[in-house]
Amino acid sequence: MSAGGEGQLQNYSVDQVAGAVVLVLGAIASLLLVIWQSKCHCKMNLCYIFQCERRPPSEDEMKGLRQQFEESTKKEDKILKKEDKILKEEKEIKKKIDRNSHEKEPEPEPEMEEVIILPP
Repeated sequence: MSAGGEGQLQNYSVDQVAGAVVLVLGAIASLLLVIWQSKCHCKMNLCYIFQCERRPPSEDEMKGLRQQFEESTKKEDKILKKEDKILKEEKEIKKKIDRNSHEKEPEPEPEMEEVIILPP
């Protein structure tokens, strides 16, 4: 060991190193994802290994996206209506069960009196 200890790294466990690597890679990936999902014209060059170009969608693509959105909202509306119908039916069934359970409550049995028979 040197006297000053300058320029030396501390001893890290494998878990700590792996955590640091994951955090750094996650930060880089999230930055690239934000750039990729932006609607502006951009070119990405990752260390001259990975190059791509992002252009905003054309008018035809926007029309197709609008149609997809409208179709998905129609499907969601149908699903919500079915769910509402099912919930209403469940509430009606619960009400019927509650009414029947209150009407047909068993009456408590009368208590038996003890009779003691004495010998003659």
